[in-house]
Amino acid sequence: MKRVLDTPSIAGDKTFSADLIAWQKKHGRHQLPWQNTRDPYRIWLSEIMLQQTQVTAVIPYYLRFLSRFDSVSALAHAPVEEVMAHWSGLGYYTRARNLHRCAQQIMTQHGGVFPSDPEQLVQLPGIGRSTAAAIAAFAFGARAAILDGNVKRVFCRVFGIEGYPGEKRIENILWERAESLMPARSVEAYTQGLMDLGATVCVRSRPLCMQCPMQSRCIANATGRTVNLPARKPKKAIPEKSTVMLVVIHKGAVLLEQRPAQGIWGGLLSLPELSRVMPLGSDTISRRSMQRALRDFGELDTWELLPTFSHGFTHYKLHIQPVYLSVKKRTTLAAQAEFSWVSLQDIANAALPAPVKKLLLKLEMI
Repeated sequence: MKRVLDTPSIAGDKTFSADLIAWQKKHGRHQLPWQNTRDPYRIWLSEIMLQQTQVTAVIPYYLRFLSRFDSVSALAHAPVEEVMAHWSGLGYYTRARNLHRCAQQIMTQHGGVFPSDPEQLVQLPGIGRSTAAAIAAFAFGARAAILDGNVKRVFCRVFGIEGYPGEKRIENILWERAESLMPARSVEAYTQGLMDLGATVCVRSRPLCMQCPMQSRCIANATGRTVNLPARKPKKAIPEKSTVMLVVIHKGAVLLEQRPAQGIWGGLLSLPELSRVMPLGSDTISRRSMQRALRDFGELDTWELLPTFSHGFTHYKLHIQPVYLSVKKRTTLAAQAEFSWVSLQDIANAALPAPVKKLLLKLEMI
């Protein structure tokens, strides 16, 4: 039976924070767009975007987002559709919806001013315990512990903590460790140091142990277990689903559907899907079935199957069969508010899921 190797004790290792701070000041990241500021809006925005997304992917989105929504007030008063459009392609769209809701609550409940207390921040939509601590530390100098995925990896390796970090028992041990290691001063440098160490040195694959300031105290390095720590999430079979998407074209415009607020790609525009699941490659996708599918939108002219592709979500894999349909004459959509015709020339700026946008941009170039 695996056990938690809890040496040194949680109360020990008094030099951990001092060594990390010294390393961060010399080797850490100092020129990211959201650094060197106390603006809680910019810090909050970066922290939300960086959840489950790499820095290199976030930077261009962050800069574009700020150029349009330069304050919490501007974001709160913007239409949610526009917010989603600026987020399109970054993934995990619940973050964008929560971002908009959070901005509105800050305006209505906090007078447009971000709370400085992590306990108040964590009550806002989309802000968890670690994110609240990061905002409070960087914007207000609060002494609050963070524990994101990178930090969990650092702690598991340095202190030899076994078990899957997503398990509640292990996570509680990691939080206890995070709280115990907090320095009395230089909280911002310490917090940034933890982030930098996990993102640039103590990475998941091929960690740069020779460059790590924790090498001499790292249990995983000393025992040759950097590959095994932290323990990976127990594998489960990934469910697979299939759908047929209709690429309905008329005079350079494509038919799009507003997806429900809840569920995958919630609130985004996307291609209409057939109301029932059809096996991929099946002859049930026929001219007759396509005519039935288009009965409310127009008269079918030509149709063809486009190459299938797949998209992975957190909990399942989706196989998509797109069908290209040209329409001779389209009907009015007045009674179908969730549908709209959008010019292919406007697709690049539309609030679309990344795989759907990629597909349509290819069509627009043909």
